[in-house]
Parts: sequence; structure tokens; C-alpha cells
Amino acid sequence: MGNRRAFIQQSAAAASTLAFPLVAGAQAKAVKVGILHPVTGALAYSGSQCRAGALMAVEDINRAGLKALGGAKIDALLGDAQSTPQAGVAEIEKMNEAGCAAVVGAYASAICLATTQAAARHNLPHVVDVGVADQIVERGLTNTFRFGPGYRTCAEIAMTNLHVLNTIAGKPAKTVMIVHEESLFGTGTAALLTRELPGYGFEVKEVVKHANPTRDFNNIVLRMKALNPDIVIPANYYNEYVLLLRTMRQQQVQPKAIYSVLGGAASSYKFVKEFPEAADGIIDCNHWFNPKDKRSFALKKRTEAKGLFFSYEVFNTYTAVMLLADAIERAKSTDRAAIIAALASSTFSDHFLPYGPTKFVNGQNTGAQPLMTQVVKNDIRVIVPSDYREVEPRFPLRA
Repeated sequence: MGNRRAFIQQSAAAASTLAFPLVAGAQAKAVKVGILHPVTGALAYSGSQCRAGALMAVEDINRAGLKALGGAKIDALLGDAQSTPQAGVAEIEKMNEAGCAAVVGAYASAICLATTQAAARHNLPHVVDVGVADQIVERGLTNTFRFGPGYRTCAEIAMTNLHVLNTIAGKPAKTVMIVHEESLFGTGTAALLTRELPGYGFEVKEVVKHANPTRDFNNIVLRMKALNPDIVIPANYYNEYVLLLRTMRQQQVQPKAIYSVLGGAASSYKFVKEFPEAADGIIDCNHWFNPKDKRSFALKKRTEAKGLFFSYEVFNTYTAVMLLADAIERAKSTDRAAIIAALASSTFSDHFLPYGPTKFVNGQNTGAQPLMTQVVKNDIRVIVPSDYREVEPRFPLRA
């Protein structure tokens, strides 16, 4: 009971910080939406970034309110998944008890797999903001919707473009080493790459798994040095990705390419600013914004004004909340079944992500796609596809 009381008090405090004024006369009842992320534990940085993106979206929505509901505001009930699936499920139960109309979250694939299942027991709509494991949307859960691409789509695009880059360069790269984190995201991505890369002409010399958190990559990098792969593909969360790349630099391991698929730091302005030498030249296939849409840079500027780095966690979760608000508007209701139906039929287009038309099939937005980026001159620039290209790719980084 104490935990539930603390949860509701935290949510009420969050609502007050979003400046919901009390006015005389009738006021539309606020719509409770659960915002669930790992803001403590190993994934706290990314989870906090997600929460920041969600709250900026709520702030924007609440300026005018939800028109179909008489100007009702969104009351953001904040939950902490504590970087574990179990804690995420416990938060879903609290959000259900508190009367949430829907939930947005919960960043990590393993957490999302658990929270979407828990939400399904209550027919609670759950919009997935990041979680890329395709199992999330392959279990027939009618309450679950993911606006961004999954790791199968990302890996296929990454492998196709790696083959093209390598072919154009005269096929200098032939061997690959994959270093991945141990949870659903890393193991799933590594398994897919290991299975498919030989078909693109690459030999996978070794696949190495590490724990979350990991504080020492020296042995893994020593092994990398001995194998001398042409390409290193990391698939890990932010802290481990940074440490791996810094250790590679310290041990002077310089492959022909560091080619990430959903790399936790490879598309991170924080990493680029704090460790520019380690970040230089990294290629990543990841969630990214449309560099030709001015709204992207308006949100980037606003994020930086808060002392934060603009990252995929921020803009993916911002967009996920906007998607949900659009569905509530079209449902004209806070009824969970009505919101689920509105999400399932969504053609949401008022966003700045580089996607095709929105269409949900079994909970997955089939219009979603990643972009290929590269760190160039202490900045992150789009290299593929050509429609969004800002600079020509550098491949290989060395002969």
C-alpha cells in the first residue's frame, strides 16, 4: 500500500510540475497516462532521456489539451522500471490500479517484453518507444504498438548497406567480430547477424557476449586484437558501448570499420562530445530523425536548453507520446478498447521521423525505418539513404 501511495504522490507531483492550472467552473477530467522507463539501475541514463522526451511531449499536448475531450490535459504518471523486467511489471500493475488509460515505455527490449504482456492482462494500451526485439510484437498482443523499427528491419538494412559500402570500396573487409550485451536486445541482434552475414560475404570470426553492467573490456579487446577482424560490430547499451570503444582505443585496436547495429552510443551526441577520438568514424544503423525537418532541430535545441543531449531515446519517446495523443483524440474517449482500436487504425503523420506512411500490422508500424549515420568531424551525419544523406560515407577507415 505504501508503494502505491508513493507512486500516486509522485505522479501528482509530476502533474503539478507540468503546470495544470485549476480554474473556476467545469474542467475536463485529466487523462492518466503511464510513462514507464528505467530511471535507476544500469539503464538509468537512457531511461531518463526517454522520460525527458515524454514529458516534453506532454507539455506540448497540454498547451491546448485534447480537443476531442474538451481540452483535457494528460496527467503523466511516472514509473521507474529500475532496469529490470520484474520492476517494470510491478509498475504496470500500479498504473493499472491508478486508472491509466494507456502506457508509453519502457525502453529496453527485455523490459518491454514483460511490461507489454503485463499490460495485456488488463487490456491496457502500451505504446513501445524504443524496445527493438521483434518478439515484442510477434505474440499476438492486441494492446501493443511499436512506432519505430525492430532489430530485424535494422539488421537487414545494415547488412545490405555494409555489403554495398564494402563492394564499392573493392571488398577490403572480409571478417567480422560481434560484441553484444547479454539481454534480449543484444542476443537477438547478434543471433540475426551471425546467421545472415555469411550470405553477404562476411566470415563471422567470433561472437562475444558480456554482462550488463560490465566494467572491464580488457580481455574482450585482447581477444579482438588476436583475431584482428576487419569489422567490429557492437550491440550494447550506452555505458558498455562507450567503455568497449575506449578500451579499443587504449589498446590501439583499429579495425577497418566499427559498424554498429542499434549501437547504444554510436548515434549519441553525448559520446561524440565526451570521447570524440573514440567516436570518430563510427557507422551506425539506428533510430534517427529526419535531418531535413526543421522540427527535429527545434526539439534538439529545446532538449539542449534543459542541459540534456538530444538522442534517439528523447525523440522516439516524444513521438510515441504524440502517437498516443493522436489516438486518444480520434477515439474521443479514454476507454482502453477504443484507444487500442484507434492505434490499430492509425495513419499518424504529424512527426519528424524519416518514415513512410504509418500502418500497424500486428502492432508494428510497417512504415518505420532506421537511418545510417557516421561520426564525422565531431558531429553525427546521415550517410544512407540518399534521400536523407548529409555527407558521403567514409569506408573503410583504414586500408
